[in-house]
Amino acid sequence: MARYYDLHPDNPQPRVIRQVVSLLRDDGVIAYPTDSCYAFGCRLDNRAGVERIREIRRLDDRHPFTLVCADFAQLGQFVKLSNAVFRQVKSVIPGSYTFILPATAEVPRRLQDPRRRVVGARVPRHTVTQALLAELGEPLLSSTLLLPGEQEPMTQGWEIKERLDHLVDAVVDAGDCGLEPTTVVDLSGPEPEILRRGAGDPARFE
Repeated sequence: MARYYDLHPDNPQPRVIRQVVSLLRDDGVIAYPTDSCYAFGCRLDNRAGVERIREIRRLDDRHPFTLVCADFAQLGQFVKLSNAVFRQVKSVIPGSYTFILPATAEVPRRLQDPRRRVVGARVPRHTVTQALLAELGEPLLSSTLLLPGEQEPMTQGWEIKERLDHLVDAVVDAGDCGLEPTTVVDLSGPEPEILRRGAGDPARFE
């Protein structure tokens, strides 16, 4: 049975944040809020957690996960940024964007695109997410909380708890965080390519 944590969206309780992060460090899988939908999350080296998320969402081995980073400095540990890309990314984070970028050696090969050695990464603008990342001290490996056969992700923590009670270890409820996913921009080539239009304004990459 999943633990249920009700957090204030702007002032999350530090004690509860520590409890959630303890679960993550014990190789748990959580459902948590971001600035673009709720998401599944686990630690980067939690192989079993990744497989659990794949099973819940019925994803194949090729479906990419996203590295959710606390800040630009942490992002730079896991992706390679040219000067031009640095400026583009820096201008819009934190925010509702996922960037496809060349992965550094810090990213396990199993999490990279096998053909291009790239990975998706983002820095969210959500107080609860940021509190979790600060306590954890490393990125979260994430996937949108979208269940098989459904067109939209769930937006209510209590509903997530009811539906996924025996599939995740914890549900972090900080209220409705919307239905719109991130804008996905591929910055691994010579020109930006918008792969998905979402909550982040894509204008500066067009």
